[in-house]
Amino acid sequence: MGQLLQRPMGHPGSRHLHSREAAGPGPDHYHGHRADMQRNLPRAIFISIPLVTFVYVFANIAYVTAMSPQELLASNAVAVTFGEKLLGVMAWIMPISVALSTFGGVNGSLFTSSRLFFAGAREGHLPSVLAMIHVKRCTPIPALLFTCLSTLLMLVTSDMYTLINYVGFINYLFYGVTVAGQIVLRWKKPDIPRPIKISLLFPIIYLLFWAFLLIFSLWSEPVVCGIGLAIMLTGVPVYFLGVYWQHKPKCFNDFIELITLVSQKMCVVVYPQVEGDSGTEEATDDVEEEQQKPIFQPAPVKDQDSEEQP
Repeated sequence: MGQLLQRPMGHPGSRHLHSREAAGPGPDHYHGHRADMQRNLPRAIFISIPLVTFVYVFANIAYVTAMSPQELLASNAVAVTFGEKLLGVMAWIMPISVALSTFGGVNGSLFTSSRLFFAGAREGHLPSVLAMIHVKRCTPIPALLFTCLSTLLMLVTSDMYTLINYVGFINYLFYGVTVAGQIVLRWKKPDIPRPIKISLLFPIIYLLFWAFLLIFSLWSEPVVCGIGLAIMLTGVPVYFLGVYWQHKPKCFNDFIELITLVSQKMCVVVYPQVEGDSGTEEATDDVEEEQQKPIFQPAPVKDQDSEEQP
């Protein structure tokens, strides 16, 4: 365990996350898994989106064909009512199918949400322990646990439908901002490496539909959308206190360091090595000047061997 705590915990090029100084890449570095994005990601999109669209469209056609408008409006679960009306003794297939579909959706959300915390921590916007991975399985265990805790906090509310409206509106808002950021980066930084590059026509079309639906949501449910915006804006003071404020008191830094070390021991995690660290230091000099300092960055630990040498 002592060797674990001495392993590098920060990216030497970005200087975002607090880290112990290391001589260079060695056996204590661990790489995360990276698939062939240029081939697998477009393939997954081209297969999944038409398939899901096909299933949803024909499922709704089946509902409208087999049920009257009055039955559709009176049903709390249209799929279950559809199964009870047409499937007879096999009606139990519908609730099980809905449960499996929900489980698959939650599973995908857990993967993506935890990786968002993981990426934010690597950029210095969250505590650096969230950017660490397991030494053998290479999974971001702290980010997964943080996602679990935040999800449990959301489930405390008694009105689940209101929670769905808030989360749905905030997620949809950020989807549009993310797509708009792609256009901005293409205009301001056209020469940065892009593993996958698509035509700007697709994000522009998406933003047109996004703007229409957003305006319609603000007009139809202004209270829900306003509360959702207020919840989202609570992250602004957290950003200024945790990221923008660079000269934090020593007690705060000591507390964050203690949490980081305890989390490392409990989860057996280290910061992953970024490929090409030794050859990209010069290329990242300009980027470093634009980046903010992390939530916590202690003073570098001096090497005892170097102090003993005359």
